Amino acid sequence: MIRKFVGAVAASLAALAGLWLMIAPFALGTQPENADWTDPTRIEFFTGLGVAVVGLAGVICFALAIHEELVARGLVVVRPRRVEAEPEPAPVAPPASSADLAALLAPLVEALRKDLSNNGEHRLEKIR
Repeated sequence: MIRKFVGAVAASLAALAGLWLMIAPFALGTQPENADWTDPTRIEFFTGLGVAVVGLAGVICFALAIHEELVARGLVVVRPRRVEAEPEPAPVAPPASSADLAALLAPLVEALRKDLSNNGEHRLEKIR
């Protein structure tokens, strides 16, 4: 277990060293302001980027290994993932016959007919 912690710390230090390499040309003033990057700046920056990425990958791997070790020792309890229950499908209504549908829609049709006929009369009154 101690080896994994030491590895995580070493990987963290490597990530920090990579970040320092990335910002060093700007922080120390070796890169002139408002100028294109010089060759040493490019080399330091991209080397630092590579070291930082490898260090970050190491930190992640060691953290996962430490978590696995703690689970194996029973010091960390892994909660089971919650599975979202799928909603029950709505019950399918039996198909209505055309006579049932006509009886259901008849009051609506009658109300629309009355509304349209009244609306037409009001329009005629407004025009006159």
